[in-house]
Amino acid sequence: MASDLRVAEGPFGPEVHPLGRAVDHMVLYVHGDPRLGGTPHDALPMARELSRATGCTVVCARYRAAFPAALDDVCTAYAYARERGPVALAGKRLGGGLAAGLLLRLRDEGVDLPVCAALLTPLLDLTLDAPSLLLNAAADRTTDVDVLHRRAASYAGRAARDEPLLSPLHGNLHGLPPLQLQAAGTDVLLDDALGFAARAARSGVTVDLRVHEDASALGLAQTGATAAFLRAHASAHRVPLPSDGAR
Repeated sequence: MASDLRVAEGPFGPEVHPLGRAVDHMVLYVHGDPRLGGTPHDALPMARELSRATGCTVVCARYRAAFPAALDDVCTAYAYARERGPVALAGKRLGGGLAAGLLLRLRDEGVDLPVCAALLTPLLDLTLDAPSLLLNAAADRTTDVDVLHRRAASYAGRAARDEPLLSPLHGNLHGLPPLQLQAAGTDVLLDDALGFAARAARSGVTVDLRVHEDASALGLAQTGATAAFLRAHASAHRVPLPSDGAR
């Protein structure tokens, strides 16, 4: 129901606030689409569902369409959310790559990390040499690989394509918070999710990897699975209210 939520334009993008519920966690959601475009307002349907299912305020981060400015913008949005409570992180496509890059940057700078991060069909390797880009090109009707290559080149600019903050798959993944990765078996970015999950697990990170049969199955399951993951880890880091505790 729309009446249980309030959508407002915040300083770093639209925000979805649950009504009539105590909020002690934030979700920073980083949007993305198959063409490496879109706007934070395109993320509002997902943000509404996440807010409703988790009871958290969801900030849809606004970011510029070039690296490293995009990562700077997401980092600033994270600082804003962090001032308001512990943060769970979520991102899709390019937004998933930005979310992962944010984790590496925060860890290296000694900043408090999100309680967890959920990455949906994330673009984690801007070298774009994963086998799934070729093997799944015919099956994945959501992504035009030629367009993806052009947009990736424009986004990366002069940065080295294997720069870890741009392509987190090439980074050191030690010390990251619990991760959930979701992808479709037919997705051209499948290998990004598989490779990142494997490397993170070998680095001692708790990983929940979910590979759905195809894009349709992913679409049906992703919101519920993401919300359950964020809710579980937010609950584990719940900030006690003044009435909590022994009397």
